[in-house]
Amino acid sequence: MHDTWPLLKTTDFPNVSRTSLEILQVNLGYLCNQSCLHCHVAAGPTRKELMQQENIRHILEVLSKPSVHTLDLTGGAPEMNPMFRELVVAARKLGVNVIDRCNLTILLEPGYEDTAEFLADNEVQIVASLPCYVEGNVDSQRGKGVYRKSMQALKRLNQLGYGREGSNLTLTLVYNPTGPYLPPPQDRLEEDYKQFLAAKFDIVFNQLFTITNMPIARFGSTLLSKGEFENYMNLLKDSFSAANLRGLMCLNQLSIDWEGYVYDCDFNQMLNMNIRHPVKQHKLHISEVLETCLEKIPVSIADHCYGCTAGQGSSCGGALG
Repeated sequence: MHDTWPLLKTTDFPNVSRTSLEILQVNLGYLCNQSCLHCHVAAGPTRKELMQQENIRHILEVLSKPSVHTLDLTGGAPEMNPMFRELVVAARKLGVNVIDRCNLTILLEPGYEDTAEFLADNEVQIVASLPCYVEGNVDSQRGKGVYRKSMQALKRLNQLGYGREGSNLTLTLVYNPTGPYLPPPQDRLEEDYKQFLAAKFDIVFNQLFTITNMPIARFGSTLLSKGEFENYMNLLKDSFSAANLRGLMCLNQLSIDWEGYVYDCDFNQMLNMNIRHPVKQHKLHISEVLETCLEKIPVSIADHCYGCTAGQGSSCGGALG
């Protein structure tokens, strides 16, 4: 796989600084039942990296901090970590909102058939990957047969109340482009998704997030191999919007890798751009977060940051503008 870091590390992206910590995004490991082309963590069925119990304990300690209101679980397929359910239950007991970044097909895998019911029982918000509502586009990006399995999983979630009006079970779908271009306007695309899925499958959901593909990991490698990297970076830079700076997810969120090390976002995580301890200057670990003041420290930046500010903006919570 081609490494894009040498092309990203020199940047003129504006300096930004952290604010109060509100969201803890935790990567529970790179093990996944899928290997998607756009996956910026290069997850897959053969990956062995999984967060262990000691770091789960530190995660729960940080969640006790009054300002932290959300635990955002990602992977890989976060549900494949053996500690997933224990962490979800403990976080909910603390009154923390829990998000599961779900690839949908994991809900149909042997051994995970009751996962949807578990998520519903604990009122976990589901943010589910569906990079397009057209079958061919999904399967070309995520693998043959993924689209049909995704529809089956969405129907199951609807049966449990997810996405239904009046329900407290939130179902969000996630679109990302299938090539080197920016997402269309989020609100208009959401209406397209809702109309198509309702008419064809009688599927409903609450909202759609659009997320820009980052020029790193598998997607960045593909851009390089096709000679499209420079053009894509020019697109991101030419589409820069300063108004998106105030909504960047790196301002109030920490990203934790499977070993417990701390980053400004999960994209920085994949580029090994660690947050350094403000005093000791070693790689900051989750076990040190409660005793470390991170407010007003600079966010680690590189050229990939233009992916978050291009056009309508992009974050783990969808468009910014």
